[in-house]
Amino acid sequence: MTIRALVWNEFFHERHNDTVRAIYPDGIHATIAGFLGREPDIEAATATLPEAGHGLSQERLDATDVLLWWGHKAHGDVEDAVVDRVAERVHQGMGLIVLHSGHFSKPFKRLMGTPCSLRWREAGERERLWAVNRSHPIVQGVGPAIELPNAEMYGEPFLVPEPMETVFISWFEGGEVFRSGLTYQRGAGKVFYFRPGHETYPIYHNPDIQRVIVNAVRWAHNPVPAWTDVSAAPNVPVDKAPEKIEQKGGSLHKPGEEGYR
Repeated sequence: MTIRALVWNEFFHERHNDTVRAIYPDGIHATIAGFLGREPDIEAATATLPEAGHGLSQERLDATDVLLWWGHKAHGDVEDAVVDRVAERVHQGMGLIVLHSGHFSKPFKRLMGTPCSLRWREAGERERLWAVNRSHPIVQGVGPAIELPNAEMYGEPFLVPEPMETVFISWFEGGEVFRSGLTYQRGAGKVFYFRPGHETYPIYHNPDIQRVIVNAVRWAHNPVPAWTDVSAAPNVPVDKAPEKIEQKGGSLHKPGEEGYR
């Protein structure tokens, strides 16, 4: 079975910052899609903020198994209608992988329902990502820890809901720690937040980071058909109840009428 992955990137810093352009001349999205596409079971495509509809039309999202999201400076420029479509597709079963500064993206904040805030420092310090559960599918193929010589520090507290699983915990040279790999379930969709990826360092060229992202795409893939009526919230009339019942008392709604939203 082929997994259809779509890598989304706001594609701002690569076009406006020489340091980032030198590391990712074709954009972070192209780098990520490049190593994903080398996997025999993954078909990778890209979408960016400047495209019409941010490259995330309903038709394209419906054809996506796993969406990867990278954003930083332009979170506020993402249209709310697009956020609605992304969140609904996750509820229906599309996987979502949120990378680095995507913790402040509109889709992630919508799905988490929390500020998703944290502490940070841009000093190029060393980071060690410890794999919390060595048997987890996302950490297969990497060692007990991943060493990054230069990284942006993210520090606790990280204001997100308690995850299903904490996959990675980071230690930084300055002393802070951070939950750098977290899994969630939203409706029928799996969500993975993965912290590494500051754009002024070549983190997405690191083989271990690439392996984690490949593993995460496979983990987040839901092979069953989309749960398309996940948000329908239908009215079940009295005569359609599984057991025979009688109407008791008054009602705001006529049988079969839609409820208030």
